Amino acid sequence: MLNIFVLAAGFTSLDVIESRPGEPVPYPVALAQDKAEAELPEAKPIDPGRLADQLDDRMSDTGLGDGLSGYVADGTTGEPLYERDADKAFTPASTTKIATALAVLEATGPEKRLHTDAVLDGDGRLILVGGGDPTLTADSGPDDYPVPATLTLLAERTAAALDQAGVDSVELGYDDSLYPGPDTGPGWKDNYVYEGSVAPVHALMLDGGRVDRHDNYSERVGDPPRTAAEAFAGLLREEGVQVQGDPEPKQAPDGAEQVATVASSPMSALVERMMLASDNNIAEALARQVALAEGEEPSFAGGAAAMQSVLGRLGVEDVHVEDGSGLSVNNRISPRALAAMLRMAADPEHPDRAFTISGLPTAHFTGTLADRYGPDGDAGHGAGLVRGKTGTLNGVSTLAGTVRDADGRLLVFVFMANDEAATGTLLDTLAAEVADCGCS
Repeated sequence: MLNIFVLAAGFTSLDVIESRPGEPVPYPVALAQDKAEAELPEAKPIDPGRLADQLDDRMSDTGLGDGLSGYVADGTTGEPLYERDADKAFTPASTTKIATALAVLEATGPEKRLHTDAVLDGDGRLILVGGGDPTLTADSGPDDYPVPATLTLLAERTAAALDQAGVDSVELGYDDSLYPGPDTGPGWKDNYVYEGSVAPVHALMLDGGRVDRHDNYSERVGDPPRTAAEAFAGLLREEGVQVQGDPEPKQAPDGAEQVATVASSPMSALVERMMLASDNNIAEALARQVALAEGEEPSFAGGAAAMQSVLGRLGVEDVHVEDGSGLSVNNRISPRALAAMLRMAADPEHPDRAFTISGLPTAHFTGTLADRYGPDGDAGHGAGLVRGKTGTLNGVSTLAGTVRDADGRLLVFVFMANDEAATGTLLDTLAAEVADCGCS
């Protein structure tokens, strides 16, 4: 039996800045792990009174008073087991990515891949065309997960094709026109980019726009498309292609001849990576893929409209988003709505959605929870049991995921604290308390 658990704290401030979670650990996740729930012995029914007693005691201890809200429901039947202002709208921070993941898997399916192309425009100019792949990198190491598309491979394929066609010299253009802009979102703080939380959003970028590809919060380059094109020019030269001058922006004409292409990992793997590392650029790229699938403009506004449309068709209400990453302080999601998304993602009858759940970090071991739930803290007993998506802005701390309770029952939980006094540590303790619950 699957159950939904949600808590949220009253919002006090919109003057927030992005706070950095712990450095993500690139650990491969178990795909669709929670499908196994369908094979578990049926647990005894939960006693709502016992659950309320346990939650109310811990919530009172937080010192957040009436600002803390909660919602608990049976994940199979949808029966509410605990409610406390569950329909209030809160700033979700990076738990917005749960909505992004569910929407993109529903709109595109888990097998879709994003392509980066090299084409000829008919005038002897080679054009690098961005297809929105946020994981495109220069080259791939053996520990990279998911396996990304690389400019090195694209250059090798392009050089081979040009050689076969008898072409040894080209001018190079680059096409970043898939996304119309703006490249930063509504409700974003200016420091998000220069502190490395996110790069300006473009359809063509290398290593997520990072200066140091190995540092998730590295300084970001000022012009991601040009940086990618310059790297591609250098790789082509290494392959023996003469590239004349510097790359220049140039939109590929309709019917341009494809010379070579590389593809990202499938959408399922991109979703899992986004969830594991809380990667903001992947999130914004996936929101735009929802827009394209829904016939909307692949922009912040189009992505938000498309996500809300998909979620609405699924019956999820009380959702207002203005980006896909959760960096916007204007986003609002109610605890009940976020719980509904998690329940849908964990539904064994819809396995394509399960990657929303299977990408969640594991407490004290992987992703953005790797440096939390230490053995000396109040939440240490949740290590290895809690799997959650983190969310942190100034004055906002959220946590959503899954846990097995003391009866072996799978619970899906969400904590949303929009209060200056709330911290990730506090929410970790609440999630660990859920793991301790034997509420039958």
